[in-house]
Amino acid sequence: MKREQKIYRVTILGSIVNVLLLIFKFTAGVLGHSAAMIADAVHSLSDFLTDLVVLAFVRISTKPADADHDYGHGKYETLATTAIGLALLGVGVMIGWDGIEKIFRALKGESLDSPGWIALAAALVSILMKEFVYRITHKVAVEVDSGAVEANAWHHRSDALSSIGTAAGIGGAILLGDRWAILDPIAAVIVSVFIIMTALKLLGESLGELLEKSLPAETEARIRELTLEESEVSDIHNLRTRKLGNRIAIEMHLRLPGESSLEEAHAHSVRIEKRLREEFGQQTHIMLHLEPVKKK
Repeated sequence: MKREQKIYRVTILGSIVNVLLLIFKFTAGVLGHSAAMIADAVHSLSDFLTDLVVLAFVRISTKPADADHDYGHGKYETLATTAIGLALLGVGVMIGWDGIEKIFRALKGESLDSPGWIALAAALVSILMKEFVYRITHKVAVEVDSGAVEANAWHHRSDALSSIGTAAGIGGAILLGDRWAILDPIAAVIVSVFIIMTALKLLGESLGELLEKSLPAETEARIRELTLEESEVSDIHNLRTRKLGNRIAIEMHLRLPGESSLEEAHAHSVRIEKRLREEFGQQTHIMLHLEPVKKK
């Protein structure tokens, strides 16, 4: 199955689950008088919207290079990851603000509605379904090496985590009575912290790619190791690396014996490129600049 088809299938599955949970959780939140569950429903809405972002941007990112995009369209996938991170950050801040507001109201003596059993049931169903979708989405993200799909997978898991916090708060409020209804918004605030942390992690990674951040040191060390397997290469310098969506770009200067013929130098380059693409993928962008060994 093609990369794009795998992404579409798992994203559509997630969007269907998100729509069903959105309806169920919002209804349960209203009927069960649970602020935490309504916040959880908003989280499911953000999940559904990010599914749409993934579907739109991944289609663009798979387009081949053209006259206007010499390096392809891979950065659109990175842009999708950024959009998901921003959406997740907004949801986390909104849920946290709403929960803090309710906590202050309770501390001032205002009574809060105690959540009902339907809200607890919705939270438990959400935990099971979203963890299931996370595992499937994460598996596909690893298979196709997609940052946007990985971000979406974590969006699913953050929903499962938020539902765990929601279930704890709702369950505590139900079992301990009306005096402990404050546990419901407390749970919402705790959940918001986890969501914000996940969002900041995703944004850090995607913005690093958009700002041409180099690949990790261990990856660059592996590039040097594979290149130096070519016996005539005596030095590597000006190594530059970056991510282009789901593929990487490698540019470097290599020193070869000055007496090598053009044909021999070309053969060395071909073998090096073959070795690097076998390690990092056939779509890896490689630019090699060959220089003669400096004479003493």
